[in-house]
Amino acid sequence: MSTTVAGTGAAGVAGAGDTGPGAPGAEQLAGLVLAAGPHATAVTLAVARGERSAVHCHGRTARDGGPCTPDTGYELGSVTKTFTALLLAELAARGEVALDDPVQRHLPAGRRPPDVRRGGPIRLIHLATHTSGLPGLPPGLLASAVPAWNRNPYAGYDEQRLWAALARTTVRRPPGEVYWYSNYGVGLLGWLLAEAGRGPDYAGLLGERIGRPLGLRTLTCSPDAPQRATGHHLGRPLPPWRIPALPGAGAVRAGGADLLRFLRAHLEPEPDGGPLGTALREVRRPRLRLPRSGDEICLVWNHRRTPDDRDLFFHSGGTRGFTTFVGFCPQTATAVAALTNSGPTVRSSFNQTAYDAFKRLARPDGESTGSG
Repeated sequence: MSTTVAGTGAAGVAGAGDTGPGAPGAEQLAGLVLAAGPHATAVTLAVARGERSAVHCHGRTARDGGPCTPDTGYELGSVTKTFTALLLAELAARGEVALDDPVQRHLPAGRRPPDVRRGGPIRLIHLATHTSGLPGLPPGLLASAVPAWNRNPYAGYDEQRLWAALARTTVRRPPGEVYWYSNYGVGLLGWLLAEAGRGPDYAGLLGERIGRPLGLRTLTCSPDAPQRATGHHLGRPLPPWRIPALPGAGAVRAGGADLLRFLRAHLEPEPDGGPLGTALREVRRPRLRLPRSGDEICLVWNHRRTPDDRDLFFHSGGTRGFTTFVGFCPQTATAVAALTNSGPTVRSSFNQTAYDAFKRLARPDGESTGSG
């Protein structure tokens, strides 16, 4: 069972419109359903191409659930980091933080920063570009996660354990020197931004600074949000993902229509859009080139320049029960969000298939294959 909601303009993703085969992304949906595998019950593909947009929904929220819709919520996993990056840039545009601020400037009172053996302090820009020198996960998290690895591995690792781990973390490489993907680093960034923005917590600040201005009705960090899909790991339904210590790295949930609104805001930010408009431009600026790759890192976003001078910005994510991909290309006004309620495995091809679909849709003709 598949449905499509299509329209024109930024608000068209939630309204009635042309739902025929010509709706952007219609030809890519079947490949994503196949790549999602037999254990997925839901797949959403949200696509914008110029003034046209469509949200294609396939399947049900669970094996005995209701139909998947544009508002069906998915766990975004590491796609959360793109929201954290936008929060960082928004607070910086307001002057509440600076990208070069040292971590200790925004730590809650009484919290100790990591011990940096060489080089200067860890700065916010290091956390947002995975160059802080912090490991991928906080000390002690992996050991506590293993017993619940196939269900909810991070649920028992809370904020207090994070702060205790931070105080005993030793950074052995100078911050800013080496790229090393770190959930720890971006998760810490989420806490620091909540402190600097004087929000009640990360989720509250996210809703205030990004969710409400962009009209993202399904954006949430709550595991108990309504209209959500049920995640699956190898066919087994899972409880909602909980990641209390690192919400800025992987706790966000949203539906396909709202993700498309979020991505379209990045395509051509309003010049007079205030701090959020400034932030939407700032997150697109490349910061460093990845080793052994032509790709670059912006604020969290991966950036790839094509041979014909188009900019592809993208990020993928996953929890135990969900796999996600988002991308946008300003030159062709293309945005893509691909979501499924089956977790990644060693043989998963969903994110690669989603990237390939994005790459094709972002070409000038919108469909041709080729390099880039």
